[in-house]
Amino acid sequence: MEYKIHSFRHAEEIFNVDEDFKKLWKEVKKVLDDISDKSIINEFNSETRQAKSISEAINKLIDVGLKQKGWNSQSQIFADRDYCDKKGTWRLDFAKETIAIEVAFNHGGNVSWNLIKPVLSSELNHVEKAIQTQAGIIITATDKMKKAGGFDGAIGTYEKYVEYLKPLNNILTTPMIIIGLEPPKTFIVKHKKENNKNIGYIVSKKKIKKED
Repeated sequence: MEYKIHSFRHAEEIFNVDEDFKKLWKEVKKVLDDISDKSIINEFNSETRQAKSISEAINKLIDVGLKQKGWNSQSQIFADRDYCDKKGTWRLDFAKETIAIEVAFNHGGNVSWNLIKPVLSSELNHVEKAIQTQAGIIITATDKMKKAGGFDGAIGTYEKYVEYLKPLNNILTTPMIIIGLEPPKTFIVKHKKENNKNIGYIVSKKKIKKED
């Protein structure tokens, strides 16, 4: 899978040089590099309910890949019971040693909060911590992926995350890498209405070219 990277507070340089981060960073890139168009299609077609986009398929592939490499899923940030919820407000999507990860295909209104969570897990806090990381990674979709992958129009994209870094600069004290997933090379997702619901289906780019 192709993706673009934006480095905040010299995160990429740190990840490539510092031994505390280098191995973990390679693991994350390996998981993303191993996701192919074919694996996305297979996962999308195996879903028990018809999905609108390939977001759930990509989420599942990332989840499986990171867990196989020992990353902890749904890690609580705080040990205090008052901040251990089931909704995920105070949880990280993934964490391992020094790095916190958020896989963010949700509404654009959550952009700021998704950026802040890795900071909460990295900085000292008045609330007792369950985990102590030192940096963060946000994995999200680019504008092109949003369009090609059938994503909801209201999701926060890579471009929006990068845009938010500047005004939140004084709040985001933790080095972070924003990863923007690029669209598939061989297919796009189109929608059809079923029972007043938009359902996604895979269309080969070769088929589209033939029709044109």
